[in-house]
Amino acid sequence: MTQQRTPGKPLPTPTSETQFYWDKCHQHELWVRRCKDCPVTYFYPRDMCPDCFSRNTEWIQSSGRGTLHTFGIVVRPPHRGWAEDVPFVVAMVDLEEGCRMPTNLVGVEADPADPAKTIRIGMSVELAWDDRTDEVSLPVFRPA
Repeated sequence: MTQQRTPGKPLPTPTSETQFYWDKCHQHELWVRRCKDCPVTYFYPRDMCPDCFSRNTEWIQSSGRGTLHTFGIVVRPPHRGWAEDVPFVVAMVDLEEGCRMPTNLVGVEADPADPAKTIRIGMSVELAWDDRTDEVSLPVFRPA
């Protein structure tokens, strides 16, 4: 049985469509999907393109670089597993590959009274990893 490094926090449950994604995250690699027909790059991982509904898609490796699209500072934990982490930053990051993904922003001061102290929309960010267990790693971003 796997011991969680962050007790009480829910863990992702891979599906047949997402297993490759989670396996690559475990190896500290971020992969996203691209449609070969339209060609839209998209996240979250699924076999069908959300733009043209084609199933002619492929996996591409992300550079791990992006831009902060928006963010929020969480001051009330959404689940008891995050009670000791508040405040923390949830964010939407625009990856260089052209898709947007939800994530956490780390390495910044999460000050609800003055969020612009260390966080700016449009700032460059880079991939980091939250190793939740020996098998589960989640992509997070930090200032570049």
